[in-house]
Amino acid sequence: MNIWMIVNGERREVDVPPMKRLLDTLREDLNLTGTKEGCGEGECGACLVLVNGQAVNSCLVATGQVQGAEIWTVEGLASSPEELTDLQSAFLTYGAVQCGFCTPGMLMTAHAYLRHNPDPTRDQIREAISGNLCRCTGYQKIVDAIEAVAKRRQTEPGEAP
Repeated sequence: MNIWMIVNGERREVDVPPMKRLLDTLREDLNLTGTKEGCGEGECGACLVLVNGQAVNSCLVATGQVQGAEIWTVEGLASSPEELTDLQSAFLTYGAVQCGFCTPGMLMTAHAYLRHNPDPTRDQIREAISGNLCRCTGYQKIVDAIEAVAKRRQTEPGEAP
């Protein structure tokens, strides 16, 4: 089935079975390998992407369901591979990246969350990322990074969320 979608701002077409998981279509057919498969059951958040602005686990979505949808992956956060977003930079600065497996999903979750709640408390941040599993950092550094970005954006208007 020929399916089109807007991926990271660019119209993309794929010819795949409609029930092929979006995760596999992104990785195998569109070569967007930043999105990771963790559990394959929608429990870990490693494969989280934005579909029409909503955070979804791409392992639970059939590609046929996203016909004409706008999809953002971790590759679409920054304007270029050489230029990181403030959120990506904070993850590096605060040591929120260890093995890196959960990082794409965490970044997408944080990105989506900060768009809707630009001034969260630490508890709200913890709740927002509760659907993303990390076995390396213990979450403290991730929360620190997200909180720092939120505070910086409050004091530096114009920083694009």
